[in-house]
Amino acid sequence: MPFQFDHLRTLTALIDEGTFEAAARHLHVTASAVSQRVRAMEQTAGKVLVQRTNPVVPTEAGDAVLRYARQVLLLDREVLSALQVTGRTGGWARVPLAVNADSLSTWFLEALCDLPPELEAAFEIHRDDEEHTTSLLRSGAVMAAVTSTPEAVQGCSVEGLGSMRYRAVCSPAFAERYGTGDPELLLDAPVVNFDRKDDLQDRFLRDLAGSPSRGPRHYIPASEDFARTVLLGFGWGLVPEHQCAQELEAGRLVALSPGHPVEVRLYWQRWNLRSPLLDEVTERVRAGARARLHPL
Repeated sequence: MPFQFDHLRTLTALIDEGTFEAAARHLHVTASAVSQRVRAMEQTAGKVLVQRTNPVVPTEAGDAVLRYARQVLLLDREVLSALQVTGRTGGWARVPLAVNADSLSTWFLEALCDLPPELEAAFEIHRDDEEHTTSLLRSGAVMAAVTSTPEAVQGCSVEGLGSMRYRAVCSPAFAERYGTGDPELLLDAPVVNFDRKDDLQDRFLRDLAGSPSRGPRHYIPASEDFARTVLLGFGWGLVPEHQCAQELEAGRLVALSPGHPVEVRLYWQRWNLRSPLLDEVTERVRAGARARLHPL
């Protein structure tokens, strides 16, 4: 193995904790020892692995070593667990995953809630747009991701989960003021976006009206708050079907172009290695997706 085991553990602790001092407290060593181990890894690699910023971030070479380190630590824990080596597994397994906000609020957590407790999985969820979660997988920050990218990240496998269906909706008062029959009427109307990376509303208008929104934008970076902002009449927006079906039926929301839902295809990308823990997480995600998403 090109790196010492303790050095790999030190690198992951440094990136997770953010500073040399915090990593030292986590590992019960001195900050100087953390620094020496990282320098030794850099000498072995022949490249700088971390930027000494606050917080510390890995370089491109550091991303590659970080992925390797996390995989080695996961496999080591599972071997010790399989051999029933008491007290040597390091406690609960840290399972970092990247998930888009709408999946997180509608089906993903329910998919994982019945994971066997003996697996001792401690989840760390990184929330990001489904078009950007693969960057976290590529960097080694996570071991699996829900993404809209069908092309596998290097070292990973990919499989289709299903599509999440969105409906363009607004409040009745908003519909009365701006109209609902012609998508071009929405071009200058207030719109709700999740964040500045969210282009779902613009894609909807490009398809139906040939132009992105020109109206004022509200940015609401939380899935449930996004849906509530639309319900309260701040603007129109694309809301997951599961989050707006009851409000549409009760008349608290109005559908805009009801014959044109937006489908976002979702995929599951994970490290391409055999791991009982990661295999079980994958099976739970598959089952959750089958129950709540539309088939691809």
